[in-house]
Amino acid sequence: MAMSPLPDSLIEPDGSAVVRVLSYNVRSMRDDREALVRVIRACAPDLVLIQEAPRFFRWRKRAAWLAARTGLVVLSGGATAAGPLLLCSLRATVERTEDILLPLTPGLHRRGFATAVVRIGRARVGLLSCHLSLEAGERYAQARMLLDRVEAMDVPHVIAAGDLNDPPEGRSFRLLAGELQDCWTAKPWGDEYTSTPDRPRQRIDAIFATGGVEVLGCGVPRGLPGVTETDLRTATDHLPVLATLRLPAPLL
Repeated sequence: MAMSPLPDSLIEPDGSAVVRVLSYNVRSMRDDREALVRVIRACAPDLVLIQEAPRFFRWRKRAAWLAARTGLVVLSGGATAAGPLLLCSLRATVERTEDILLPLTPGLHRRGFATAVVRIGRARVGLLSCHLSLEAGERYAQARMLLDRVEAMDVPHVIAAGDLNDPPEGRSFRLLAGELQDCWTAKPWGDEYTSTPDRPRQRIDAIFATGGVEVLGCGVPRGLPGVTETDLRTATDHLPVLATLRLPAPLL
């Protein structure tokens, strides 16, 4: 069934920008890569915040392949951020990037943030892609670090997104939603649940934005033209989250 359309990307006369933001756990591109490409292209994103990007053998080549096939460019992240990766369209002008490794808990996976600051039109926005821990205590500490990093980026607006490994009622999710806009809650669009693709029953992937960003719609793009059920099931083990956001231009 066709979905109600999201607004297209555009630069408004005052310099503010309407952008499409995609968050997607791609499971190291170990599944159907062509299906993954089709899903991303159909979403027509300006900014892509990826989790579980390739981290080992020839990871840069694989990230570049995904960017090229989807009409995007690699912004930051990958192995140097322990998995989170940022891609963007040519509409974005890059100001700076930084890959951040989080403290390592013995016996658990290394985690990190891929971050950047970009300009689209006259709007400046910080980006942060994350994949939080499976362990509850470490996950909560990482959520606090995420909020600290958002504050430290020192830009008017920030978009943070990723695989939280926590549902909306969870402690870490609630911490983030208490300080940032949970874009699905602000303006639901599409479907809610992101895991698993064949039997979605939980929302553990989300897009957040700081106050002042206007959420025009956010959700799982099931039924979006060009996004098929087969591709969603075979591309990876999570469903993507797509949001359209209006980023205000700074006052003159």
